[in-house]
Amino acid sequence: MSIRNLLRPLVLCGPSGSGKSTFIKRLMEENSGIFGFSTSHTTRLPRDGEQNGREYHFVTRDQFQTAIQGNEFIEWAEFSGNMYGTSKASVGACQDAGQICILDIDCQGVKQIKSTDLNPRLVFIKPPSIEVLKERLIKRGTETETSLQKRLNAAQEELNYGEEPGNFHIVITNDNFEAAYKELAQFLEEDLKAIKKIKSGSGDV
Repeated sequence: MSIRNLLRPLVLCGPSGSGKSTFIKRLMEENSGIFGFSTSHTTRLPRDGEQNGREYHFVTRDQFQTAIQGNEFIEWAEFSGNMYGTSKASVGACQDAGQICILDIDCQGVKQIKSTDLNPRLVFIKPPSIEVLKERLIKRGTETETSLQKRLNAAQEELNYGEEPGNFHIVITNDNFEAAYKELAQFLEEDLKAIKKIKSGSGDV
Protein backbone atom coordinates (compact mmCIF):
# COMPACT_ATOMS: atom_id res chain seq x y z
CA MET A 1 0.00 0.00 0.00
CA SER A 2 1.23 3.48 -0.82
CA ILE A 3 1.67 5.73 2.18
CA ARG A 4 -0.41 8.39 0.42
CA ASN A 5 -3.53 6.31 0.98
CA LEU A 6 -2.98 6.69 4.72
CA LEU A 7 -2.22 10.41 4.75
CA ARG A 8 -5.73 11.55 5.55
CA PRO A 9 -5.61 14.98 7.21
CA LEU A 10 -6.39 14.96 10.93
CA VAL A 11 -8.90 17.64 11.90
CA LEU A 12 -9.03 18.69 15.55
CA CYS A 13 -12.02 20.88 16.26
CA GLY A 14 -13.28 22.30 19.53
CA PRO A 15 -13.91 25.54 21.40
CA SER A 16 -11.02 27.86 22.18
CA GLY A 17 -9.65 26.63 25.50
CA SER A 18 -10.55 22.98 24.96
CA GLY A 19 -6.86 22.02 24.80
CA LYS A 20 -6.39 21.28 21.10
CA SER A 21 -2.88 22.75 20.97
CA THR A 22 -1.76 20.47 23.82
CA PHE A 23 -3.00 17.41 21.94
CA ILE A 24 -1.23 18.56 18.78
CA LYS A 25 2.06 19.15 20.61
CA ARG A 26 1.95 15.70 22.22
CA LEU A 27 1.06 13.94 18.97
CA MET A 28 3.99 15.55 17.18
CA GLU A 29 6.43 14.86 20.01
CA GLU A 30 5.51 11.17 20.23
CA ASN A 31 5.38 10.57 16.47
CA SER A 32 8.41 12.34 15.09
CA GLY A 33 8.19 12.95 11.35
CA ILE A 34 4.68 11.50 11.04
CA PHE A 35 2.65 14.68 11.54
CA GLY A 36 2.91 18.09 9.98
CA PHE A 37 0.91 21.10 11.17
CA SER A 38 -1.04 23.29 8.80
CA THR A 39 -0.25 26.89 9.71
CA SER A 40 -3.39 28.92 9.10
CA HIS A 41 -3.65 32.40 7.62
CA THR A 42 -5.28 35.13 9.70
CA THR A 43 -5.99 38.83 9.53
CA ARG A 44 -5.69 39.28 13.30
CA LEU A 45 -2.63 40.95 14.79
CA PRO A 46 0.09 38.78 16.37
CA ARG A 47 -0.01 38.36 20.15
CA ASP A 48 3.14 38.77 22.24
CA GLY A 49 5.64 36.05 21.37
CA GLU A 50 3.91 34.94 18.17
CA GLN A 51 5.93 34.78 14.96
CA ASN A 52 4.72 35.09 11.39
CA GLY A 53 4.76 31.66 9.75
CA ARG A 54 4.88 29.78 13.06
CA GLU A 55 1.59 30.32 14.92
CA TYR A 56 -0.09 31.86 11.87
CA HIS A 57 0.63 33.48 8.55
CA PHE A 58 -0.37 37.04 9.45
CA VAL A 59 -1.82 38.87 6.45
CA THR A 60 -3.94 41.92 5.72
CA ARG A 61 -7.65 41.69 4.98
CA ASP A 62 -6.93 42.65 1.36
CA GLN A 63 -4.37 39.84 1.03
CA PHE A 64 -6.83 37.39 2.54
CA GLN A 65 -9.62 38.47 0.19
CA THR A 66 -7.27 38.08 -2.78
CA ALA A 67 -6.47 34.53 -1.66
CA ILE A 68 -10.19 33.73 -1.39
CA GLN A 69 -10.78 35.03 -4.90
CA GLY A 70 -7.86 32.90 -6.10
CA ASN A 71 -9.45 29.79 -4.55
CA GLU A 72 -6.35 29.25 -2.41
CA PHE A 73 -8.16 28.05 0.73
CA ILE A 74 -9.60 24.66 1.61
CA GLU A 75 -11.69 26.39 4.23
CA TRP A 76 -11.97 29.84 5.77
CA ALA A 77 -14.15 31.62 8.30
CA GLU A 78 -14.56 34.95 10.08
CA PHE A 79 -14.61 35.21 13.87
CA SER A 80 -14.72 38.34 16.04
CA GLY A 81 -13.90 40.54 13.06
CA ASN A 82 -10.86 38.49 12.03
CA MET A 83 -10.55 36.03 9.15
CA TYR A 84 -8.91 32.60 9.41
CA GLY A 85 -8.16 30.11 6.62
CA THR A 86 -6.37 26.87 5.74
CA SER A 87 -4.49 27.05 2.45
CA LYS A 88 -4.35 24.19 -0.04
CA ALA A 89 -0.58 24.73 -0.26
CA SER A 90 -0.01 24.07 3.45
CA VAL A 91 -1.88 20.75 3.38
CA GLY A 92 -0.19 19.73 0.12
CA ALA A 93 3.25 20.46 1.59
CA CYS A 94 2.60 18.01 4.45
CA GLN A 95 1.42 15.26 2.11
CA ASP A 96 4.39 15.81 -0.21
CA ALA A 97 6.63 15.26 2.82
CA GLY A 98 4.84 12.00 3.64
CA GLN A 99 3.12 13.44 6.70
CA ILE A 100 -0.39 13.53 8.12
CA CYS A 101 -1.47 17.17 8.09
CA ILE A 102 -3.05 18.32 11.37
CA LEU A 103 -5.67 21.03 11.01
CA ASP A 104 -6.98 23.04 13.97
CA ILE A 105 -10.20 24.48 12.57
CA ASP A 106 -13.67 25.50 13.76
CA CYS A 107 -17.03 24.01 12.86
CA GLN A 108 -17.46 26.29 9.85
CA GLY A 109 -14.19 24.92 8.53
CA VAL A 110 -15.24 21.34 9.24
CA LYS A 111 -18.38 21.81 7.16
CA GLN A 112 -16.28 23.14 4.28
CA ILE A 113 -13.57 20.46 4.42
CA LYS A 114 -16.23 17.75 4.35
CA SER A 115 -17.09 18.87 0.82
CA THR A 116 -13.51 18.30 -0.42
CA ASP A 117 -11.88 15.04 -1.52
CA LEU A 118 -9.37 15.10 1.37
CA ASN A 119 -11.33 12.47 3.36
CA PRO A 120 -10.14 13.80 6.75
CA ARG A 121 -10.37 12.11 10.13
CA LEU A 122 -12.61 14.35 12.21
CA VAL A 123 -12.03 14.68 15.96
CA PHE A 124 -13.99 16.97 18.29
CA ILE A 125 -12.31 17.97 21.56
CA LYS A 126 -14.66 19.34 24.19
CA PRO A 127 -14.26 20.67 27.73
CA PRO A 128 -16.08 18.98 30.63
CA SER A 129 -18.41 22.00 30.84
CA ILE A 130 -18.82 25.62 29.76
CA GLU A 131 -17.92 26.66 33.33
CA VAL A 132 -14.56 24.84 33.13
CA LEU A 133 -13.94 26.38 29.71
CA LYS A 134 -14.60 29.87 31.10
CA GLU A 135 -12.07 29.28 33.89
CA ARG A 136 -9.44 28.14 31.39
CA LEU A 137 -9.97 31.19 29.18
CA ILE A 138 -9.77 33.57 32.13
CA LYS A 139 -6.49 31.97 33.27
CA ARG A 140 -4.95 32.74 29.86
CA GLY A 141 -5.16 36.43 30.67
CA THR A 142 -5.62 37.33 27.01
CA GLU A 143 -9.38 37.98 26.99
CA THR A 144 -11.37 41.12 27.73
CA GLU A 145 -14.86 40.75 29.19
CA THR A 146 -16.31 41.33 25.72
CA SER A 147 -14.02 38.89 23.90
CA LEU A 148 -14.55 36.29 26.64
CA GLN A 149 -18.31 36.43 26.19
CA LYS A 150 -17.93 36.14 22.41
CA ARG A 151 -15.75 33.07 22.82
CA LEU A 152 -18.21 31.47 25.25
CA ASN A 153 -21.13 32.13 22.88
CA ALA A 154 -19.14 30.63 20.01
CA ALA A 155 -18.15 27.70 22.23
CA GLN A 156 -21.78 26.83 22.92
CA GLU A 157 -22.53 26.82 19.18
CA GLU A 158 -19.51 24.59 18.54
CA LEU A 159 -20.53 22.20 21.32
CA ASN A 160 -24.00 21.91 19.81
CA TYR A 161 -22.48 20.99 16.44
CA GLY A 162 -19.73 18.79 17.88
CA GLU A 163 -22.10 16.68 19.96
CA GLU A 164 -24.52 16.06 17.09
CA PRO A 165 -24.17 12.39 16.04
CA GLY A 166 -22.45 11.86 12.70
CA ASN A 167 -20.62 15.19 12.51
CA PHE A 168 -17.32 13.74 13.80
CA HIS A 169 -15.68 10.33 13.84
CA ILE A 170 -14.94 10.67 17.56
CA VAL A 171 -15.81 13.11 20.36
CA ILE A 172 -13.30 13.33 23.23
CA THR A 173 -13.97 15.07 26.54
CA ASN A 174 -10.78 16.73 27.82
CA ASP A 175 -11.41 16.39 31.54
CA ASN A 176 -8.28 14.39 32.34
CA PHE A 177 -5.68 15.07 29.65
CA GLU A 178 -3.82 11.76 29.91
CA ALA A 179 -7.03 9.75 29.58
CA ALA A 180 -8.26 11.96 26.75
CA TYR A 181 -4.95 11.71 24.89
CA LYS A 182 -4.98 7.93 25.24
CA GLU A 183 -8.41 7.90 23.59
CA LEU A 184 -7.08 9.95 20.67
CA ALA A 185 -3.97 7.75 20.33
CA GLN A 186 -6.10 4.60 20.21
CA PHE A 187 -8.29 6.18 17.51
CA LEU A 188 -5.19 6.80 15.35
CA GLU A 189 -3.27 3.66 16.30
CA GLU A 190 -3.86 1.52 13.20
CA ASP A 191 -3.02 4.29 10.73
CA LEU A 192 0.12 5.26 12.63
CA LYS A 193 1.38 1.68 12.78
CA ALA A 194 0.86 1.26 9.03
CA ILE A 195 2.58 4.56 8.19
CA LYS A 196 5.57 3.81 10.40
CA LYS A 197 5.89 0.35 8.88
CA ILE A 198 5.95 1.77 5.34
CA LYS A 199 8.39 4.56 6.28
CA SER A 200 10.80 2.08 7.88
CA GLY A 201 10.58 -0.22 4.87
CA SER A 202 10.28 0.97 1.30
CA GLY A 203 10.14 4.67 2.07
CA ASP A 204 7.31 4.91 -0.47
CA VAL A 205 5.63 8.30 -0.35
